[in-house]
Amino acid sequence: MKTSIATVCLSGTLSEKLHACAAAGFDGVEIFEPDLVAAPESPAEVRALTARLGLMIDLYQPMRDVEGVDEAAFRDVLRRAEAKFALMRELGARTVLCCSNVATATIDDDATSASQLRRLGDVAARYGVRIAYEALAWGKYVDDYRRAWRIVELADHPAVGVCLDSFHILSRGHDPAAIERIPAEKIFFLQLADAPSLSMDVLSWSRHHRLFPGEGSFDLVDLMVHVVRAGYRGPWSLEVFNDTFRQTDPARTAVHARRSLRYLEDAVARRLGDTAPDTLGALPDAGQPQGVDFVEIKAEDTSAIEALLGQAGFVPRGRHRTKPVTLWTSGRARVVLNEQHARGLQPHLSAIGVAMAQPDALTARADELGTPRAYRRTYASEESLGAAVAPDGTELYWAAAASGEPAWVGEFEHGTPGVPGTVVAIDHISLTLPWQVIEDAVLFYRSVLGLTVTGSTDVPGPQGLMRSRVMSSEDRAIRLPLNVAPPVTVERGHTAGLAQHVAFACSDVVALARDARRRGLEILPMPANYYDDLAARFDLPAQELSLLRELDLAYDRDADGEYRHFYTRTVGEVFFEFVERRAGYEGFGAGTAPVRLTAQGADARTGSVRW
Repeated sequence: MKTSIATVCLSGTLSEKLHACAAAGFDGVEIFEPDLVAAPESPAEVRALTARLGLMIDLYQPMRDVEGVDEAAFRDVLRRAEAKFALMRELGARTVLCCSNVATATIDDDATSASQLRRLGDVAARYGVRIAYEALAWGKYVDDYRRAWRIVELADHPAVGVCLDSFHILSRGHDPAAIERIPAEKIFFLQLADAPSLSMDVLSWSRHHRLFPGEGSFDLVDLMVHVVRAGYRGPWSLEVFNDTFRQTDPARTAVHARRSLRYLEDAVARRLGDTAPDTLGALPDAGQPQGVDFVEIKAEDTSAIEALLGQAGFVPRGRHRTKPVTLWTSGRARVVLNEQHARGLQPHLSAIGVAMAQPDALTARADELGTPRAYRRTYASEESLGAAVAPDGTELYWAAAASGEPAWVGEFEHGTPGVPGTVVAIDHISLTLPWQVIEDAVLFYRSVLGLTVTGSTDVPGPQGLMRSRVMSSEDRAIRLPLNVAPPVTVERGHTAGLAQHVAFACSDVVALARDARRRGLEILPMPANYYDDLAARFDLPAQELSLLRELDLAYDRDADGEYRHFYTRTVGEVFFEFVERRAGYEGFGAGTAPVRLTAQGADARTGSVRW
């Protein structure tokens, strides 16, 4: 599979973009005309640079408003085309993107448009250029790829073909099946973008909210199956207009983009099965994660977290035989406390471990996806764990799933034997991410671990809305809510909303709350108004409501079951939640989140919460 990317996807100068694309492993690029116009390098210098970097210039774009016009306007089109095609010859680009007319079209007639594309093709052929005609979703007359193909077919010129763009096809809800009726040699180019489901005008949706494959809601796999069956073997090129990506580091975004194409290639190869061409390859199949193996809290001094875990009933399993690292467990919930290379660091969630049936396959999969590895010194007598670094810097580790305790637990010595406790496992891990990495993180966890987005919500807090997306494994053995705090949270120094948290599953959260309080645990207080609201929403018995008030427990209920939970106060940059799910409840108590955020904000500012 040949890969390509439009320079419009990335931030920086044209030279910086080209270096980033080459370093990420792309085969070619689309040169976006405004990038070239603003560049200090001449077209010939850009051509030489791409050659040195090992990149092909697959497309030059865009050339707008070329068809459906009167003869006077078309003479101006031909004048522009001569200049454009001469530039392309100097640049070394052989294909130009011509968008369906938006601004100047006055003639809604396929024969007229075809005739003008044919005449334009005659000019292009003299310069060794091909015209890839694309139906824009907001084209004045032509907004459907099937009509664009009819016009190209009528033009009947060897230098005129179609460009298929997933956004323009899928945003309009057009059926991609007709792609298979277009001869492969007339599909001159393919552009790919994903996008979220939004209710807005299609132009704004396109210009600001496109995503890389695997991050949105478009069925790109289905579309690509039709493209492959049509016989197209040209580049799979990304054209993603997105405000975030055009503000972030181009090298990082390019790697992210390349990963999205490899993920899509894998999905298409698997869908096609034995009929997939040799140019497509599937990734190693690692299967679904079996569950969370451990979480790691890192700090210069982890004693406050040790105290909190002890109050919650965890037992110390000992110190690692070669590192300043300790292990605390309760049931299948394992918390690693790491003080290695942590000078000046407050307690924070630094790593997540997952159990895999095929850890070696996951290592190979992660490598093929270009994920950066996390490196830690491991001696010959110690368990070697697969490792990668997530986009927000959290380290991800994996080891073989075990029926009992994993082998690496035996590396911790001189501790208390593990015993069953009220805390039985890790229920979910909630990660708060910088705004610029949320899409990258979604793709990372989807492509590496096979998680899917199973829910999304906006949580109102005192500093604004916090967007949340939940990623889960098929059996919900792993749940990762990914949150994006509003920028004002950082700008005003309110970091409580940025804390990560680990939620532990409990067999009896009421008993745990009582026992933990007796051992000195400070539960995050909940206001009286919250319990008045619970009484109104759920009509709880007075005795149960009184119990919730007494223990500062939160509550939620839906058609499938109930959820009781409580929070600890924040220590450094992390806090814990203890939850009890009853029946089939799958949520996270979203109604409590605004109250929790307010309480944490007050605690961060004053060191206490007073309601």
